[in-house]
Amino acid sequence: MANNGKNSNMIVGLDIGTSKVVCIVGKYNNEKNLEIVALGAYPSSGLKKGVVVNIDATTDAISKAVEQAQSMIEDKIKSVYVGIAGNHIKSLNSQGAVGIKDNEVSSYDIDRVIESAQAVSIPSDQNVLHVLPQSFVIDNQEVSLDPLGMSGVRLEAKVHLVTCANSAVKNIEKCIKNCGLVVDGFVLEQLASSHSILSDDEKELGVCLVDIGGGTTDIAIFNSGSIVFTGVIPIAGDQVTSDIAQALRTPTPQAEDIKQKHGCAVSEFTKEDETVEVLAVGGRPPRELSRSALADIIQPRYSELFDLIKAEISRNGFEDKISAGIVFTGGTSKMEGVVELAESIFQTSVRLGIPSKFKGMETILQNPIYATSIGLIEHGYKQMNHEMLSEQNQSFFSKLIRIVKSEY
Repeated sequence: MANNGKNSNMIVGLDIGTSKVVCIVGKYNNEKNLEIVALGAYPSSGLKKGVVVNIDATTDAISKAVEQAQSMIEDKIKSVYVGIAGNHIKSLNSQGAVGIKDNEVSSYDIDRVIESAQAVSIPSDQNVLHVLPQSFVIDNQEVSLDPLGMSGVRLEAKVHLVTCANSAVKNIEKCIKNCGLVVDGFVLEQLASSHSILSDDEKELGVCLVDIGGGTTDIAIFNSGSIVFTGVIPIAGDQVTSDIAQALRTPTPQAEDIKQKHGCAVSEFTKEDETVEVLAVGGRPPRELSRSALADIIQPRYSELFDLIKAEISRNGFEDKISAGIVFTGGTSKMEGVVELAESIFQTSVRLGIPSKFKGMETILQNPIYATSIGLIEHGYKQMNHEMLSEQNQSFFSKLIRIVKSEY
């Protein structure tokens, strides 16, 4: 991994979203506790639905966010873990099997069985992003996610493969290189967020993580400790803003401001006397709007999104496999009434995922907006420590990063 400083144990997470770029710098102490030492955030205009559409605007936003974080620390930021999301992300479950050499599972056997599980036809414009082991089986007996050293003749692996569009990755990498930075690794955004907001118990029982951003809503379902499904729905916060702008005939920046300051996803939660001032276009005078009328514009869009998520869960057969319910994160999940509306639609427990397993700037960072960037740091730390993780096997992952990098 590219080192961020001579003796530095600094790890940098870069969340390049549709509405903002967030750069967070963390360090781990000897007790393996995370301390956040720097934060930079800058509005982003160069992405649509998680994909770069303007290299210069994206480069500028990354550079501003990184500069802001850099101004808070002495160590030079040289490399970053980058979150990746968007409609181009595809996933599938696959499996492979190999004979165990010398009748005892070695890391070589694990690498081979993972490669065998990866041997599925992937469109030429897609690249493998993650190979996430779900379970290992030795001689028809399911074993732990760390089968190293176990005896047997035949090793099987079930994995969740996540692929992404080559062009999407190359464009993000180009923007980061333009800022003079190196990519330590690309990480699926909802996988990164899961590190910072999901408990091991939730992953074991079965949980659906829903990250509602500006451009896309990213879903990940965990069961028995590992990821079993990932999906993307191209409806998110920008659509809510657009609905407000059209219904109130007000400019988009003003609609975004109204949404953030006064938005509510359930009209019953508003009080009769609450009003919002709406600026009009073309020099017309501003007018008053009741907050409940604003909620009537917002609620149908959230209901539609939740219905789509529910349909996606059912269509893939996971409705009975998420006993721990739904965990929301991302900036668009923060609005008043969202959790209650979701509970009425999903008929299960719903909570807001707020990162909390860290020290430093807690008052600012204990917010769903920062779940992905803090999770990227946690992911990077696990990568650096070569731990055999429940979600990932380091030996093949580092090789995978080399393979992915060598193709650019």
